[in-house]
Amino acid sequence: KHKTAMHSDRVAVRVEGEKRGGKREGSVVRIIERGCSVVVGRYEKGKKFGYLVPGDARIATDIYIPKGADMDAEDGIIAVAELLTFPGGMRSPEGRIIHVIGFPGDPEVEIQSIIIKHGLPSIFPEEVMAAAEKVGDVPKAKELEGRTDLRSLMTVTIDGETARDFDDAVAVKREKDGKIRLWVSIADVSHYVSERGVIDEEAYERGTSVYFPDRCIPMLPERLSNGICSLNPGVDRLTMTAEMLFDASGTRVESAFYNSVIKSDFRLTYTKVKAILVDNDETLVKEYAPVVPDLKLMEELCSRLRSFRRARGCIDFDLPEAQVLLDLQGGIEAIVRSERNLAHMMIEEFMLAANESVATHISDKDLPLLYRVHEEPNEEKMDDFAEFIHNLGYKLKTKGPRAMALSQLLKEVSGKPEERVINHVLLRSMKQAVYSPENTGHFGLAAPKYCHFTSPIRRYPDLVVHRILKGAVSRDGISGKRKSSLQEGMPAVGTHTSRLERRAAEAEREVVAWLKTRFMVDKVGMEFDGFITGVTSFGFFVELAELFVEGLIHVTSLKDDYYIFDEKRHTLQGERNGKLYKIGERAFVKVARVDVEKRQIDFELKAYGEACSAHSGK
Repeated sequence: KHKTAMHSDRVAVRVEGEKRGGKREGSVVRIIERGCSVVVGRYEKGKKFGYLVPGDARIATDIYIPKGADMDAEDGIIAVAELLTFPGGMRSPEGRIIHVIGFPGDPEVEIQSIIIKHGLPSIFPEEVMAAAEKVGDVPKAKELEGRTDLRSLMTVTIDGETARDFDDAVAVKREKDGKIRLWVSIADVSHYVSERGVIDEEAYERGTSVYFPDRCIPMLPERLSNGICSLNPGVDRLTMTAEMLFDASGTRVESAFYNSVIKSDFRLTYTKVKAILVDNDETLVKEYAPVVPDLKLMEELCSRLRSFRRARGCIDFDLPEAQVLLDLQGGIEAIVRSERNLAHMMIEEFMLAANESVATHISDKDLPLLYRVHEEPNEEKMDDFAEFIHNLGYKLKTKGPRAMALSQLLKEVSGKPEERVINHVLLRSMKQAVYSPENTGHFGLAAPKYCHFTSPIRRYPDLVVHRILKGAVSRDGISGKRKSSLQEGMPAVGTHTSRLERRAAEAEREVVAWLKTRFMVDKVGMEFDGFITGVTSFGFFVELAELFVEGLIHVTSLKDDYYIFDEKRHTLQGERNGKLYKIGERAFVKVARVDVEKRQIDFELKAYGEACSAHSGK
């Protein structure tokens, strides 16, 4: 172990040997680049000096703050320290306080701590805001020249209840021979955000919008994201359109791409569309009568596209996420399972279709592109997964494409008690999707060519794809010089945007974890029914059935035996009594401890398996 290395440093490693299961181990021999320059934590004030205790448990050492470098921070306050020296031998890293956030417990202090900890830029520079102010509120007549006019086409946006920016609008039409035509029109952000301008540079630094339950940290200033670029109803908006024709099997038989102008007819929500199509809500059917036939046609097309993707071997994960419901004061009302209804699936299918058709079009023209790629999982991970499901009574088919076999497995476990667990373990067994100029295909979607095109308001890679598509459909095309420039710069864009996507996801997860632990503080001592979602060498995780909250039962709290961890089977087994704790089993637990600062919830096991029924009364 290198005594001066810290979390997020880039290091050179010497491979020292190989552990069981083929995992290699090594030692850090050199630090290439420091990844950490500021640390957020709790300041502990002493008489002659102080310490900053890092909020991130992965930073294993406190930061020494000499006298005069503490900004007169009070004891126990949350602050930000800039590192002046790094750890070495017996020496702690040294820093100086550069920003005082506030005392722990205040929701705003916690959110700001997470924002700073993850290095999220939350305030737009003045020059970016000034540039955004110069953009007009409505498109000028000259800006409509040369664009395909789709304003007479019945077009709608379908988003969540609280969405404030709408970057995709859809329209459909039935054609002869049972074919259905789909228009996916996406906000033409590239028209307003010029390459290498100040707004573009800031968007590149942000990489993506970040979504917390109570706010959004947008990639673009709100004047653009909620204003001129948002496809609000009843106003002219500049868009880029992917027009596609699908036959009865869901196969794309035609596609065209062009700059366009639309006027959205309705701002619909997932809830309303579901109420119209599934519940046949008479009031809503009457209110939205002009668009109801189109919605029914969209439902039909969605069914075709889903069938086509499943037949191809697309792995359709059904992993419900936690949705934190807040009251007007920022208090937590409830933590519920987020809904994924027919309306969500419709928009999902249409966006997938547009993304794939754009990737195919640009690739067929032999132009550079920032692909969204998802590599095949490695053999060892798949062998372990096959062994895991075998213990649950399932088999992975070895003939035919692997994606198809996994897709069939998920279909087989659908609606079964172990469905969620198998979905989770499979997801952990697979590689992460990333942005890359090299097309290696998208394993999970079983798509040979795929990119992100449909969300340029909130994702920088989509903006990159828009610029390439705009060049590809222009009269002069993309010049050789421009093509070379794109090819040269694309690897760095892929690496950068993939990293920022992970950063945003980590921050979003931490905010939800903090809200969950805060929600559980007053539930210490209460008992709940749940099920095991993960097993490790140090214990197992239980998710509460009612609250969608996960906590740990530490192996040291299991006093009846010494438990041995089986990594491949994801089990803990008693050495003497043979008792087996495994994923998917019921567990009745008591909330033992809640540590909001560490985002940790500890449970105490009260009953396991069939014995849970007697405790929970079910």
